Amino acid sequence: MPTQRRTGEANRPNYSGKHRRHGLHVLALTDERGRLVWISAARPGRTHDITAARRDHILAHLRAAGLGALADLGFLGLDDDGDDPVVVTGFKATRARKLTPAEKEANRVLAAGRVPAERGFAHLKNWRILTKLRTEPARVTHLFRALLVLTNIKATTDN
Repeated sequence: MPTQRRTGEANRPNYSGKHRRHGLHVLALTDERGRLVWISAARPGRTHDITAARRDHILAHLRAAGLGALADLGFLGLDDDGDDPVVVTGFKATRARKLTPAEKEANRVLAAGRVPAERGFAHLKNWRILTKLRTEPARVTHLFRALLVLTNIKATTDN
């Protein structure tokens, strides 16, 4: 989530070298219709997806609930149980190994299944207050949790 830059050394962890801007990292889970179900604590923007998922013990919580998740390639390698995966990710091509037609089709099917989740993330980013953030991650976590409640209230009143 891009944020406004705060000055000083204390804000340096919020800089993401990949995106070349300051921001905060938030994980979220949606249901099959794209409604937000859970939002993690806000972390500095340089935090990787797998690191955040491991700190939040997402695999253990999903296994305990008997649920699974579709994820993007940022979570590749998170789930080490090949027989009973909880997090399903696509296939990644390298310079040395191109994707087979079956792997490309599997990636297309996975992307089609992830469309509602991406819509849920896009809906969260529509809140204009998030574009002007200049505070520390602890306060932003409370804001995200409040937005989760507001989006769920709006979703139930729209139906």
